[in-house]
Amino acid sequence: MLRQASRLISRSVTAASSKSVTARAFSTELPSTIDSTFVESWKKVAPNMDPPRTPSSFMKPRPSTASSIPTKLTVNFVLPYASELSGKEVDMVIIPATTGQMGVLPGHVPTIAELKPGIMSVHEGTDIKKYFVSSGFAFLHANSVADIIAVEAVPLENIDASQVQKGLAEFTQKLASASTDLEKAEAQIGVEVHSAMNAALSG
Repeated sequence: MLRQASRLISRSVTAASSKSVTARAFSTELPSTIDSTFVESWKKVAPNMDPPRTPSSFMKPRPSTASSIPTKLTVNFVLPYASELSGKEVDMVIIPATTGQMGVLPGHVPTIAELKPGIMSVHEGTDIKKYFVSSGFAFLHANSVADIIAVEAVPLENIDASQVQKGLAEFTQKLASASTDLEKAEAQIGVEVHSAMNAALSG
């Protein structure tokens, strides 16, 4: 009896669904409702509309690449609070990249380099200006322009060697007594920066 009832229910459901399917008209069978007035108005306005602007529309054009290698490298060296060098033409810059010391001459291939704590030296003839940088990035462009951004930097001659030794000892002690991962990370950063400064002053 239950089987018979289920058969009757399934038949009724199938019949109802088939009726609803056959009763529903397809989109191709719908009557045309095109508004001729709107179409004519659109034809008048559309040719005068600007195409949509993409993010690339707002980008400045890339600097042109010189046909010959220039004799000077243009350096922009900036910090979050100051601009150390702006459009300075030099012979060479040596930066402390995470992959090692990188010498940058005019005509260097376009590169983005991450900086680590160390010495950045700016060479202009026989004059060499040295900075200690904590971290940052260097953007080397095809037109012999180098944009160097550092989180912190100071001329090497302004660093007090005794304060560096004191700071190195303090952070070494903190690293030895650190009990949490945060304390260890902060102490490790302090040791690495002060060790780099100590090596810069002694070397």
